[in-house]
Amino acid sequence: AYHVNGNNWLFGEGLCKVLVGFFYGNMYCSILFMTCLSVQRYWVVVNPIVHSRKKSEIALGISLAIWILILLGTIPLYLVNQTAYISNLNITTCHDVLPENVLARDMFSYFLSLAIGLFLIPALLTAVAYILMIKTLNASISDISTGKKRKRAIKLIIAVLSMYLICFTPSNVLLVVHYLLLKTYSQSYLYVSYITALCLSTLNSCIDPFIYYYISKDFRDHLKNALLCRSVRTTRRMQVSLSSSRYLK
Repeated sequence: AYHVNGNNWLFGEGLCKVLVGFFYGNMYCSILFMTCLSVQRYWVVVNPIVHSRKKSEIALGISLAIWILILLGTIPLYLVNQTAYISNLNITTCHDVLPENVLARDMFSYFLSLAIGLFLIPALLTAVAYILMIKTLNASISDISTGKKRKRAIKLIIAVLSMYLICFTPSNVLLVVHYLLLKTYSQSYLYVSYITALCLSTLNSCIDPFIYYYISKDFRDHLKNALLCRSVRTTRRMQVSLSSSRYLK
């Protein structure tokens, strides 16, 4: 609605800060949680027998740590003015134009720190975890039936990792380059690409379910059961009934 309205923000400074803080907080929070999931998946593949209660406690602690880190990391976005009035266009922008009291150098340093600490390092950890997982699965393939399942798992891993990098890499690279241009030349020629990349970063959560749906049979079955409002117990009864009828025949 903001861009359709000609980049004219009508809802005040406070709501603009909340929107900007929530947007970047959501993006980097998603990156960190996906990194944790990739490491956890690798750990399960290598060490399948782990006490469930211990896993729950660790997951809760890590989740709280991530939320606190993101909250602290986005504080600077709430401390600076995010709106700027453009008199010759008679519009008020939100996060698109740096107000006079906000130095481009400071914003460049801030987003560079976010890109390195909350994207680059987690992305490397995610890639390493998935690569090690693929090697482990390849090494453990024994019979034909198991091999097919492992190959499907490997395809799923490659698809998830690819979408992770495709969705989040352009936004973080262009974010840094955008503010580097503002810092160096006081203007950026990458505004459209920069906005497009930020929109792309929000698609990861939308695309992942489709990847799981088309590659994972278990996910398709769970989704069908959920849409048909079937409980796990009902599904198991249906499977047992079907197996029994086949046996009687």
